[in-house]
Amino acid sequence: MSKRVNTDKIILGIDPGTNVMGYGVIRVNGNKAGLIAMGVIDMRKMTDPYLKLGRIFDRVTGVIQEYLPDEMAIEAPFFGKNVQSMLKLGRAQGVAIAAAIHHDIPIHEYAPLKIKMAITGQGDASKEQVAGMLQRLLKIEQSDMPKFLDATDALGAAYCHFLQSSTPQSLDRHYGSWKDFVNKNRTKVSGL
Repeated sequence: MSKRVNTDKIILGIDPGTNVMGYGVIRVNGNKAGLIAMGVIDMRKMTDPYLKLGRIFDRVTGVIQEYLPDEMAIEAPFFGKNVQSMLKLGRAQGVAIAAAIHHDIPIHEYAPLKIKMAITGQGDASKEQVAGMLQRLLKIEQSDMPKFLDATDALGAAYCHFLQSSTPQSLDRHYGSWKDFVNKNRTKVSGL
C-alpha cells in the first residue's frame, strides 16, 4: 500500500516552554511548504505553574481549532544540567501533546539537533541561524519575522517534519493515541 507523501496537509510545530512557548503552522502542497502562521504563547507574567499549564492547553487547543492541522511536530526537551527546568519543560511538552491527542492529531517528536541539522545542515546552529534559514526557505518578509525566536524554533520543528515526511522510513516518534503513546514509552510511564 503506497502512502501519499507531502500532499496537501497542515503541520503545527511546537517549541515547548514554560514562560514562552512557540508555535508555527505550515501548509504543505506536494513538495512545497508555505507559512500560514507563527507566534508565541507568552506566560511570563503568570506565576502559578499549574495555571501556566492550563494556559498552554487552552492556547494550543485554540491554535488547533483555528488552523486544523493534520499533524503536530514538537521539539523534544533538551537534556540539560538543571533537573527542575527539565521537569517544567517536560510538563509543558506533555500538555501540548495532550492537546494534540485530545484532537486526534498525530504527533512527531524531533530532537533539537535533528531540527537544526534539517534546517541549516549544522547541529550546532544558533537560533538566529535557524530563523534566518527559515526566512529564506519560506520567503518570509523581514517585517513578518517574530520578536521571539521561540516562534521560529516551532516553525523549524514543523519544517523539519515536512522534510522528514519525504524520507521513506522515519525513525521519529509518532503517537496516534494515548494507548499508542503508553505502548511506545513504557519506561517513561510509571505504574506499568
